[in-house]
Amino acid sequence: MKKILAALITLLFAMSIFCADSAQAKTKKQKKDKEQQKIEYLNIQWWEKYNDPLLSGYIQELYEKNHDLKIAALKVKEGENIVKISFANELPQVSFDGNLARTMKSSDQYFGAMVIPDYAQWGYLLPLTASYEIDIWGQNRLTTKSVEKQLEIIQQQERASYIALTSAFAATYFNLVKTDKLVELQKDIVKVQEEIVLKTQKKYDNGLCSVNDLLNEQKFLTSQKEILNNLTHSQEVLENQLRVYLSDNDKEIKRISCENLSVLSDLPQQIESTIIEQRPDYIQAEDAIKKIGYDVRVARRDFLPKFIIYGQIGLNAYHWDKIFNRPSQLANAGIMPSFDLFSGGRKMAILRLRKNQYEEAMHNYQKTILSSIQEVNDSSAEVKTNLKNYKQNAERLRLENQKYVLMQHKNEIGAASNLDVLYSKEQELMTQSEEAASKINYLISTIGLYKAVGGQDLYSITKNTEKPSENI
Repeated sequence: MKKILAALITLLFAMSIFCADSAQAKTKKQKKDKEQQKIEYLNIQWWEKYNDPLLSGYIQELYEKNHDLKIAALKVKEGENIVKISFANELPQVSFDGNLARTMKSSDQYFGAMVIPDYAQWGYLLPLTASYEIDIWGQNRLTTKSVEKQLEIIQQQERASYIALTSAFAATYFNLVKTDKLVELQKDIVKVQEEIVLKTQKKYDNGLCSVNDLLNEQKFLTSQKEILNNLTHSQEVLENQLRVYLSDNDKEIKRISCENLSVLSDLPQQIESTIIEQRPDYIQAEDAIKKIGYDVRVARRDFLPKFIIYGQIGLNAYHWDKIFNRPSQLANAGIMPSFDLFSGGRKMAILRLRKNQYEEAMHNYQKTILSSIQEVNDSSAEVKTNLKNYKQNAERLRLENQKYVLMQHKNEIGAASNLDVLYSKEQELMTQSEEAASKINYLISTIGLYKAVGGQDLYSITKNTEKPSENI
């Protein structure tokens, strides 16, 4: 019998050590994969398509410095620790609960007819205790699977943070590039308008135009200066926003010129509906259904009895000098069944709660599918529309440039005045502003489509879309 007890206790201790070592080895492997995943979340290859090394460098700097991404990473680590806690509940538990006690002299102790006068006693108890809940119904394993699914949801939330943050940063950066160009052109417009006002003033002084003509030109000049002031303010605000993204309020924000940005004109015209399966919110909705499914099964198994194996080995003596003697050795083992006869309806309420949560998760999953398809549709339509607008603005700029060249030629031959040339130049500058704005608006819309498809390289979607099953 003693050999059986010793073997059972030894098995409990061995299981605890082996399972702990296995879990530690698995954790080390997972850490190596996580860093690679986070780098993939940045999708540097996609941002390089815009032909802007500064943007690609800033995206990498976001990964290193941004506080929101660090918070998202910490939430993942918190989830990993929760998984470890749940997994630990599946393993044997080993503890040491030593006890050194002295019973002082007290009144006589009676044990039936036996009397111990002036009872006093030392006690030395040094046991190692091991216990293990036999997971007959798989309840503990299901609980850990549920927690693991919650961790996967948190990981997808981290991925969504990467996609949203890099997209927001890039859009803000492009808006700053656009504002730089608009400020440059607006300064030229103000200069041209100031020349127009001076020439109109001379015409008025010579009686060649009315005072209303002069006032209108002066009024238009003030409005153009106001536009310049607003653009300059927007420029400063956008720079401040980028500094916050990069967690450096003193950083100099360098940027590329608007002309050097590549226009991504060969993006996919048709996208498969299955593309939404790569979106973080879609994966989260799927994982939520699986997680709550585990919770429902756990709630059902909670009605069943539990069985706990326990064992103890150690020393128990009443004299310190005899604590290592054979009679002081302590060993025991057994199985303890546990079953709740009445819990006031708590377990049934928990089961109903989990079922309601499961139904809610199913509705959320269906809603996510619909909203995801809508977002991809809207973003794709916006990309197509903005590309058309950009091409129309580019064509209008070409025509305005031709008109300006023609007006200069007419001025050279005396068929047009210098004032007519200034008007034509001003109109061309305004058209340049519209063309630059439409170009950046198109690039920002491509970022919206990138975000809508779950942070995937849109060119890889083009390659994979050979036979679309369903276009959206």
